[in-house]
Amino acid sequence: MKKFRVIDADGHCIENDSQIVEYAEYGGRSMKGAAGGPLSIWPSLDGWFRPASDALSAGEPEAWQSFLEDTGIETTFLYPTAGLAFGLIQDRVWQVSLARAYNAWLHDHFTKRDPRLRGVALLPILDVPAAVAELRRAVTELGMPGGVLPAATMLGKAYGHLDFNPLYEEAERLDAVLAVHGAPSKGFGFDFFDTFIKAHTLEHPFAVLIQFTSMIYDGVFERFPKLRVAFLECGVGWVPYMMDRMDEEFERRGARWCPYLRRMPSEVIRGGNLYFSCEVEEKTLPYVIQLLGEDNIFFASDYPHERDRHQFLSDIPEFVERSDLSDKVKEKILFRNVQRFYRLD
Repeated sequence: MKKFRVIDADGHCIENDSQIVEYAEYGGRSMKGAAGGPLSIWPSLDGWFRPASDALSAGEPEAWQSFLEDTGIETTFLYPTAGLAFGLIQDRVWQVSLARAYNAWLHDHFTKRDPRLRGVALLPILDVPAAVAELRRAVTELGMPGGVLPAATMLGKAYGHLDFNPLYEEAERLDAVLAVHGAPSKGFGFDFFDTFIKAHTLEHPFAVLIQFTSMIYDGVFERFPKLRVAFLECGVGWVPYMMDRMDEEFERRGARWCPYLRRMPSEVIRGGNLYFSCEVEEKTLPYVIQLLGEDNIFFASDYPHERDRHQFLSDIPEFVERSDLSDKVKEKILFRNVQRFYRLD
């Protein structure tokens, strides 16, 4: 089997609440010792049981280090687990404090202990000036590449809204990335589902597509042409469909409803600002590459979520053995595109 260098665009840490609150305060009062009781510091994702691999103990990097050794992955970028519900927090003061605490914890317990473990910051989106300040701190003081935009929020508006302009301006200035990541399923129209498999099939793409649609039609990438945004953990097969769907809508109604959008949506999507994580087994990947291009798709492990550890170990070998993708494309998806997005080069 041919060897490729690999960077993981989207792995996950498991939060340790008792460690994180050591960094937190609320209303000027330290929260040290506040965790460990019956209440979590995070909102519930949605009520579904979501086991993570038992190979990764809470808040410790050793299992991640072992996973990197076993897979040959050079670097991983760590996103939250319980913190994927961060956008559901309604208390602005607590969201600001928890973002700062989580980011400090992630830096101290993962990145400082092993530079192969790179954290991506939580940003308090209820307070855009605070989100700007936290992005700046995360990049300039903690060495993080950018921040997470939770796809499911309590904002009552999507990320194309002009209120987020200061955050995008700061991300451009810092050359920082932003990543839209889903998880919670509540509120997207299928709360009546009676099994997790049904909710999990739709929860990531529904939430991500809402934010994606807003950001394209509201002209985020016209107003901020250097902004880099990733859309994570729902595959890439939906992108050609949305290119056609949005182009048709824009041709018919764009002049009235999209005052900031100057190009066809498909042109924006292919313009180099938007990145997408793929699944290693996606059968439509060659077709997606024909329409989208090969420079903005990358590999993400999603370790340690919802599978046993040994089940992750075959992902890269199976991808490398695909006969419908060239070695050039494989190298880009496994390494070059991730490297470019996170500015590791």
